[in-house]
Amino acid sequence: MAQDLKRKRANEADARGVKKRQLSEEPDDEIVDHEGDDAESAGASGSGDDEPMDAEEDLGGEDEEWGGIDAVEEVEGKENHRAGGKPKKPPTGEEVRSIKEATELFRSSSFKLQIDALLPNVRPKESRKAPLERFLLALHECILSTPSVPPQHPLEAARALLSPEPAQTPKGKQAKDKGKAKAAPTPVPIAVPYPLPLPTEDANWKVAFEKPSEILLVGSWANQVSVKAKDGLPWGVDIAVEMPSELFQEKDYLNGRFFHKRAFYIAAIARHIASSSKLNVELSYESANGDPRLTNLVLRPKNDDSPNDFTKLHAQVRIIPVLPSSSPIPLSRLAPHRSNFRVHNADSSEDPAHENLPTPLYNTNNTSVCYAETASSSSACPEARDPGLRRCSGTIAYLGEPARLWRGKAAVLEMLAMGEEPADKVNTKLSSKRRPLGKGLSSYQLFKAALDFLARYDFANERIFVKAKDGHRFPAQDYYAHHDVAFVDSPSLVNLLAGVPLSSLAMLQHDAKRTLQTLDSSSPSVDPFTEVFLKENRDLFTRFDAIMHIGLSSATLRHPSIHATLEHGSPAKALFASLDQILRAGLGPRVKALSLLHPSSESRPLTQAHPSTPSTIYVGLVFEPEHAFRLVDHGPAASETESEASQQFRELWGDKAELRRFKDGRIVESVVWDVKTADEKAYIPVMVVKHLLSRHFHIADDAVQSWQPAFDALVRLPESISSVYQSARIPAGFKSAMTAFDDLVKTIKSFDKELPLAVLNVSPISEYLRYTSVFAPVALLPSSASLLPPCGQFLPTMEVVLEFERSARWPDDLAAIQKTKLAFLERIAAALMAAKEGTLARVVVADALNASPIQDQASLEIVIPQGWAFAARIWHDREATLLDRLINEGVNVPKALQADKPRTAREREDALEARELYVRRFVHAPRHHRAVAALCHRFSAFAGTVRLVKRWLAAHWLLRSHVAVEAVEILCAHVFVGGGGSETVPGSKERGFAAVVEFFKDWDWTAGIFVPLYEEKGAAAEAAKSSVVVTAGHKGVWTIATDADKDGHMWTANGPDNIVALRVKAIAKATWDYLQQGTESGALEVKTLLVHPVDDYDFVVQLEPSVLPRYTQNVVADPTAWARKGKFANLQRQDGTPVVRPGFDPAQLFLDDVKRVHADTLRLFYDPIGGDRFGAVWDPSLKQPRPFRVMNHFSSIPVPQESEKAKEKEKALVTVNESAVLSEILRMGAGLVKT
Repeated sequence: MAQDLKRKRANEADARGVKKRQLSEEPDDEIVDHEGDDAESAGASGSGDDEPMDAEEDLGGEDEEWGGIDAVEEVEGKENHRAGGKPKKPPTGEEVRSIKEATELFRSSSFKLQIDALLPNVRPKESRKAPLERFLLALHECILSTPSVPPQHPLEAARALLSPEPAQTPKGKQAKDKGKAKAAPTPVPIAVPYPLPLPTEDANWKVAFEKPSEILLVGSWANQVSVKAKDGLPWGVDIAVEMPSELFQEKDYLNGRFFHKRAFYIAAIARHIASSSKLNVELSYESANGDPRLTNLVLRPKNDDSPNDFTKLHAQVRIIPVLPSSSPIPLSRLAPHRSNFRVHNADSSEDPAHENLPTPLYNTNNTSVCYAETASSSSACPEARDPGLRRCSGTIAYLGEPARLWRGKAAVLEMLAMGEEPADKVNTKLSSKRRPLGKGLSSYQLFKAALDFLARYDFANERIFVKAKDGHRFPAQDYYAHHDVAFVDSPSLVNLLAGVPLSSLAMLQHDAKRTLQTLDSSSPSVDPFTEVFLKENRDLFTRFDAIMHIGLSSATLRHPSIHATLEHGSPAKALFASLDQILRAGLGPRVKALSLLHPSSESRPLTQAHPSTPSTIYVGLVFEPEHAFRLVDHGPAASETESEASQQFRELWGDKAELRRFKDGRIVESVVWDVKTADEKAYIPVMVVKHLLSRHFHIADDAVQSWQPAFDALVRLPESISSVYQSARIPAGFKSAMTAFDDLVKTIKSFDKELPLAVLNVSPISEYLRYTSVFAPVALLPSSASLLPPCGQFLPTMEVVLEFERSARWPDDLAAIQKTKLAFLERIAAALMAAKEGTLARVVVADALNASPIQDQASLEIVIPQGWAFAARIWHDREATLLDRLINEGVNVPKALQADKPRTAREREDALEARELYVRRFVHAPRHHRAVAALCHRFSAFAGTVRLVKRWLAAHWLLRSHVAVEAVEILCAHVFVGGGGSETVPGSKERGFAAVVEFFKDWDWTAGIFVPLYEEKGAAAEAAKSSVVVTAGHKGVWTIATDADKDGHMWTANGPDNIVALRVKAIAKATWDYLQQGTESGALEVKTLLVHPVDDYDFVVQLEPSVLPRYTQNVVADPTAWARKGKFANLQRQDGTPVVRPGFDPAQLFLDDVKRVHADTLRLFYDPIGGDRFGAVWDPSLKQPRPFRVMNHFSSIPVPQESEKAKEKEKALVTVNESAVLSEILRMGAGLVKT
């Protein structure tokens, strides 16, 4: 092997020299893409995390050596520049066009540079390979020096390796070693990893060991396409140890005999290496894909600073025993249709002649190990011949989890490069043929072609055969009949997808589509390189719409099969295969992808023969929104009751299946899922999984943990309160509120005779009427209010905007317009109360302290007989013109038309405030409402996502007072329409919530963001997307631009400021970390996500819960606050007839007063949705002593001086009077403040 390695290094050096010489021999009329060669040479110099400049130097070197696109001119230009130092010639027009074409092939020049910089940094460093090469030479000698073991019974050989006594040396070896006085080291106990079926005492075959006939370096390390693994996993260096053919017999393909002999062979090597003093390594077993039949020996170095210590490389060596092509095992016996187990299934009712079923997976494992030399040699690997393929292979491998699904990731590239073999003409499905892509493509083009293949190929119904020289060995029908999926490599030996579940391939397809959409995205807020290569895409909550944590301690198959266990290699793998099959059949089109997640097979000590069986698994579902929440699953018709399809349907669903007649007259087998509310429809996919697990695997419901109910509880009232609404038949829910709104609109539009102007439109602008309020709206009548405690009598007010027909009779003065609005509202109130008995309508005027006479300040408070409350405002478009005239007076108005008395600065400021309020309330609010309502209908998970995010922000005391609800809705919309593609759209509110939290965690709000909320088409919309201008002069630092708000501060002009924005980011990061930790451990408490820490506040004010109408909406509401304390539980309260106060929230009103009085002293934080506390932070600048001044805008107290002289020389210094401010807050909140 030493000579092989030396010869290999010499060949590599010659290849590099040949590559340089060939560069000048290319004809002028042939343009070849050399970007792969350049990147490979850059990767050869190697750069790790601690040498980030290597990639930059490589890229810089390419820029310096530019001499034109022609290869001859490039080489000559290098020599002339180095010799004479002459300035380089600028590129010609043709060269510029070629550069432009190359740039377009890579989507953008920056993307190409990012790829070029990535690959060298994810490849092993050349400077650290030398110790590994020396170790491989020593390992080669060590393996060849392993003493022979004579043939013996497999159980006897296993007992000998487990015993601490040294094995007996053969007589011939003793004669040769006679005279050597060197003492042999103490042997290490080794367990032989015999797979199922285990050898018995009756076995008439034997195991033995002889030195390997050849030792080869194989795999990605040998082909120089290794990339850095995620999660800190070491590099993998695969060593194929070719076992002598003399150790095997022709019938070793039966009953796992080959794998038994292979297991003993690897155990013998492990025994010798462990006993050797030359190699200071840690030894362990590792089973590929958790299959005991594919157990290999793993060597990890110990840090001893020896010449062979390759610890700094962070690699591990894997020894893989294989057979040469001259194996005595006939290849024909390993065809997919062959049965190679001679076992009898006692539970089988089949004829004994057919008791041995085909074993395609077992046969594939045999071929993959027996003929690994042919499939793994570098000459058969396309990446070794094409640098573009090599770069593309590295790019795909760096994606992580999807690429690791393939046992031969090069097969996809091989198929793209060589084409697909036309299959048997008998099957019309197989008559199609995939042509090769051709040469000269860039690595980016190959990368996208591979993704496109993975995204579009129908793995379930088609089989793939890579083009081979002499055709394929086995008929295509064998693969169709006995393999669920097939991807046959060019040597026609191995089905690379054997044993890969269809659900995993569906997940791979989903990820490939998602990656393609990200790469093709034109949104400026999506960076394709970061999203594809740098972002962690394996997080459970952002990858799956539903996650279930399932305990397997009681899992047993309903119909256990010895054949299935032997075919898959272990009971655990047979269980997982059955789980995948049953869940796919039951969920069907409800999900795009299904994934069974369990810990990967880890290294285990040499004393442990078989890999550990996981005790828990995760099931992740990606919903298909169109079918995921349907209530009925349809089966075969009643006329096919005795058919095989009907029997399979009833076997799948059990007693859940029943015959049902539908409205169209059909009678079919059906499964109906019972749900009580619309929200429970989101549980149906989880309900399906629970039923199937219980029926087929005896897994109880309490062993299946799903977090959907816990998230739903966050946006629901406590059970004791909601039961009162149900028993009293109080209208509740979004649909009831929308119905009440529609009735109100019809009533108002019927007042043609009562009003001087007709009402054209009634536009809702309330979150309760667009499905995005945290809690569903509820009605409240005086008769039903007596059934509720005082802390549960909150009646939300739903705002609407009235638009009248145009008329010239409106006054042309802003103050007069407000008075006219009052008259209109009074007339509407009278008409409403006269039209419907029980309607209560009152004109409400805003607080004079906070509103100017030119602002819109009047509204009509309406309580309809059903108990719903509305607040109506009037929109008059003439106000905008008058306000603009007032703001711009003296600028564009002729002097003759200007007012006699100029406007003061205060009046102009009032006009600006009125104009901003007018635009936000009457122009943007209705349009925003329509857009958000449309998103709620378009995406089933959008409304729930917004509700959870609002609940999260409110629980952390940030919503409304610092972050507007409209801004939250737009940012949530970014997750759904932000340009990531349809595959990135969440299908559940839990996934949407996690995606928004992740966005807040990573968002650079200093650069702003554009959200295509209104889906405007044309050049104007594209221009808005391409540029988001962050402007100063606003209190809020978030810039959220839309098609209608180019400035991006319509909903963020007043907040959040820099402090709040940083706090949102910090809370999002803490929430994200807890989500990841809790999900992985299975101990996630959803309510903990909303527990707000108060350590950062200077003081916290506790309010009296019993007097807060919204306290029942608190995250941690105490039921004792509304518990009845009388003798009789059904006795109504004797507090008098309750008065219904729409929108009355004393806690919010009190907070607004404190904020107005102490605006320059405190920063207040409060939960507006049921909060009973608020925190405050002192302005730190007020704690510093400052000279006393009149109108300081804060309560102050003199600073005591140290001496009398200081009092005389210096002015009196003051600081904030904290005790006085706290006393003032207590006085203002008398009866409301508890502590």
